[in-house]
Amino acid sequence: MSSRYPIIAVTGSSGAGTSTTTEAFEHIFRTLGCTAANVEGDSFHRFSRQEMDLEKRKADEDNRNISYFGDIANDFDALEHLFKDYSETGQGKIRRYLHTFDDAVPYNQMPGTFTPWESLGDGTDLLFYEGLHGGVKTEKNDVAKHVDLLIGMVPIVNLEWIQKIIRDTNQRGHSREAVTTSIVRSMDDYINFITPQFSRTHVNFQRVPTVDTSNPFSAKAIPTLDESFVVIRFRESSNIDFPYYLSMIDGAFMSRVNTLVVPGGKMGLAMELILTPLIQALIDKKNEANKQLDWMSDL
Repeated sequence: MSSRYPIIAVTGSSGAGTSTTTEAFEHIFRTLGCTAANVEGDSFHRFSRQEMDLEKRKADEDNRNISYFGDIANDFDALEHLFKDYSETGQGKIRRYLHTFDDAVPYNQMPGTFTPWESLGDGTDLLFYEGLHGGVKTEKNDVAKHVDLLIGMVPIVNLEWIQKIIRDTNQRGHSREAVTTSIVRSMDDYINFITPQFSRTHVNFQRVPTVDTSNPFSAKAIPTLDESFVVIRFRESSNIDFPYYLSMIDGAFMSRVNTLVVPGGKMGLAMELILTPLIQALIDKKNEANKQLDWMSDL
């Protein structure tokens, strides 16, 4: 963690409302006048798409599992190194994972490959990470300890599976059987590397559908935000102004002393109301630290 170079990490997998999350943070940063160094979690995959396909075939032959949730397919050393470097110097090395042809064409590369590593550059106020492993911790690596504000974006698991099944069958041409096999293959990694992160977060936003998702493998559509509630859990609730949030968000209620529940369609509003003062506090702390440094350098 760092006063001068704060890090915000949004950790979680598909189905939690990615577009809403992105729009909320863009609006918060614009409102606060922050320049963020944006880091995509996929850029810390260890293998290109072609290499990952080969690793999966090897794993099948050896009767073992590999998935993007786990340590084998991700470079946690590089991710922790980036967070450590940024927290100390405001610098670091990043790259991009090119998902589609549209992503890849400007770089004259193929989809499923990485751009070369490059420096973040100067003039950023904070680092903003969004991906699977912003709060990961293993015997070897502790990414979470470098994060100043850790936010969990997590759908209930049935909703996550629905999201994956429909995306992979409709957009990527996979069969339902193949997607189901992939879900089963990744379960150990999900349990060991993904779910523990949500006990380390400062705030969790968990999307819960209000429609029947009891058999995600037969679902034909992804429940919308308006067909959901969002359960917001605060790790530390002593300084949270719950009466204010209840007055500002129609349909909000509290289910526990540290838990606010809002209609799914209000998730973006709730994120901005809750996260803006938390991010403002990080910026104020950064500015104060810089003033102290300037004062000391003038002595």
